Amino acid sequence: MAEVILMPRLSDTMTEGVIAAWHKKIGDNVKKGDLLAEVETDKATMELESYKDGTLLHIGIDKGGKLQVNDLLAIIGTAGEDISALVKEHSGGAPVATAAKKEETPKAATPAAAPQSTTSAVDVSKMDEVVLMPRLSDTMTEGVIAAWHKKIGDAVKKGELLAEIETDKATMELESYKNGTLLYIGADKGQKIQVNDLLCIIGEKDKVDVNAIVAAVKGGGGSSAGQPVPEKTTVAGSQSAVTASVTTASTENGRVKASPLAKKLAQEKGVDLHSIHGSGDGGRIIKADIDNYKPAAQTVAATTTSAPAAKATTAPVPVFAPVAGEEGYTDIPNSQIRNVIAKRLAESKFSAPHFYLTMEINMDNAMALRTQMNEVSPVKISFNDMVVKAAALALRQHPAVNASWMGDKIRRHHHIHIGIAVAIEDGLIVPVIRFADQKGFPQIAAESKELAGKAKNKKLQPNEFSGNTFTISNLGMMDIEEFTAIINPPDSCIMAVGRIKEVVVRKGEGFGVSNVMKITLSCDHRSVDGATGAAFLQTFKKLLESPLSMLL
Repeated sequence: MAEVILMPRLSDTMTEGVIAAWHKKIGDNVKKGDLLAEVETDKATMELESYKDGTLLHIGIDKGGKLQVNDLLAIIGTAGEDISALVKEHSGGAPVATAAKKEETPKAATPAAAPQSTTSAVDVSKMDEVVLMPRLSDTMTEGVIAAWHKKIGDAVKKGELLAEIETDKATMELESYKNGTLLYIGADKGQKIQVNDLLCIIGEKDKVDVNAIVAAVKGGGGSSAGQPVPEKTTVAGSQSAVTASVTTASTENGRVKASPLAKKLAQEKGVDLHSIHGSGDGGRIIKADIDNYKPAAQTVAATTTSAPAAKATTAPVPVFAPVAGEEGYTDIPNSQIRNVIAKRLAESKFSAPHFYLTMEINMDNAMALRTQMNEVSPVKISFNDMVVKAAALALRQHPAVNASWMGDKIRRHHHIHIGIAVAIEDGLIVPVIRFADQKGFPQIAAESKELAGKAKNKKLQPNEFSGNTFTISNLGMMDIEEFTAIINPPDSCIMAVGRIKEVVVRKGEGFGVSNVMKITLSCDHRSVDGATGAAFLQTFKKLLESPLSMLL
């Protein structure tokens, strides 16, 4: 019997998916576990496997088309089986694109795209040649072109690195979905482009009307809407500029482009990657560059200013002469990440009514247990790992804190995903430890170190920095005793953790020294009341002061 496959929800915020590629066509045999299609969600392009054996009898939409979650994606059954009733049931009576009709649709569609006189009739969403700016993170509205790895006129193969896109959370690599020639780019390096705007066109030069596609995407306007494909002389003329920029490409935008092995070798040898010109693709630093690197002689030019020296003939005090000689400043353009940090935190601060709860915690027992655990743990456990575990267990007992304000309702999450704020060059990002309450100290420690490393190298995947239900920001390692943090939406709370310091306390009939840590909980008063937040902190304090209870 035929089985219907609906568009699945492949991420927590997904409402629709775009078919990036079909790996089976109507009439093909399909086995359970075979790769059926690639679906571009709001966070990533994900592979969809078949749930059963059979023959692909129907596809809900062609490559490049969009489907809402739970719309008809495909039907798999027995060859020759009548599926018209299933198609009608799940598509509201829409025409049936079954195996019997699979040859009619492409032939009818081909001549429709050929005329160039009516640009408004061009449906770019169904054109294989068009590549739109994908949504590479759950909050992305626009992207900045960090680098193009292909130029107009270059041959492009499926899977080749096409461009690097700087989103609001990371710089991500975009691969080509098809083979062809790069005919048009919608934005130059360093420029912004909105999600779903025209990113580039890939196809066969003699068969694609670039101007018509660009005009259709931008609502008409003739040749002024986009640049036509340059002739060979233009491509050749730009070759020298491209070649000249390769030597510095490895450090453009302050980002070092190097293979993981090259980075590891450079760290071991103490080599500054910024001083190396990469010989790899696009100026990428590779292992051979590290092996062949020879430090240049440090030549320090003793430059002296031509400004006349102040005459100290009779003055008992030397005349002050400023080093620079004039006032000045440097404007640093905001990165995409910095712009989004500013926007989101401003919205949080001025829309969510914050209140703050501060508590001191005795860390003597926690410090003793950490020392004992690190003697047997396969990975070093930090105090922050203990804070993450204690917070996760406290959230389990106080679900009202593990919540999000949704406008007309409060959403209490059944899962506990702890976000950890990590400082990076452009600002900060919050990697997420999922199901933290169910993980042991070594698992949390290993995952925290891995995610922090990826964050600083801008290698986090979308599912690794989204979905948090509670956030922890720790500045204790920077000798900060106490601070308040701005709530990280969609969380209702964020915990600010200060350093552990020694204080003199009364012990018995005398005095002694204890190790104390201050934490401050920022709460959204719309969803968390003061007594609720205080009760959570009491549980959190109890867990850290009696840390053996976290091992039970």
